[in-house]
Amino acid sequence: MIDINSDMGEYPEFLANGLYENLMDYVISINLACGGHAGEEDMMEETTRIAKTKGVNVGAHPGYPDRENFGRVDLEMNAGELLATIRDQIQLLADITEGQGLALSHVKAHGALYNRAAQDRAVARTIGAAVLQVNPQLPVMGLSGSVMLDVFAEMGLTVMGEAFADRTYETDGSLRNRKFPDALITDPAQAAKQAKLIAKGKVIAVDGSELEIEAQTICIHSDTPHALAIAGEVRMAMNK
Repeated sequence: MIDINSDMGEYPEFLANGLYENLMDYVISINLACGGHAGEEDMMEETTRIAKTKGVNVGAHPGYPDRENFGRVDLEMNAGELLATIRDQIQLLADITEGQGLALSHVKAHGALYNRAAQDRAVARTIGAAVLQVNPQLPVMGLSGSVMLDVFAEMGLTVMGEAFADRTYETDGSLRNRKFPDALITDPAQAAKQAKLIAKGKVIAVDGSELEIEAQTICIHSDTPHALAIAGEVRMAMNK
């Protein structure tokens, strides 16, 4: 079955109220915030512990070191500074998972860093270099069809093309900006329908056109409204 992933470790309240734990019943992998845009060490440790009990893969979710804007605003950082923060975030989580007897399963950049790397080869190369410094064997998730996957592959990294059950697409295959009210898919049935299409290699853009898409993993954001219901519907659709 195609991998299903979810971003976690960003909101303490979602750990406290059980949302993260409940979501893990439906996903295969989680992307755990590791101190850049969000994430505290105690939350990383507890979320990793829960994932281990549920047999869920734990990957690193590094972002711009910008907690004020939750890593969703593009930052101009020199390559050295960007590489250092991404590397240190991944290494921190790698040390935490290793301490619990788990191996880190993958890396997926967050927010504005992810979107920048999808079209900026230099930023993608910096992310790749950080991964190589921590562990060259770590697969890296990236937007399906984007240049970041090409860059990662050229660097010798294993890539996982990613698509989204809860986000809408522009005609060029990019994600619709969150500033638009239709950027998110919050209806569980609609999200499951999109996930099913993605598994078949296509997605419908906002203008109604059909795009080809090749994805090895499908994301459901834990902070999307009705995330738990979406995850349940998507997992059911994938099992059919």
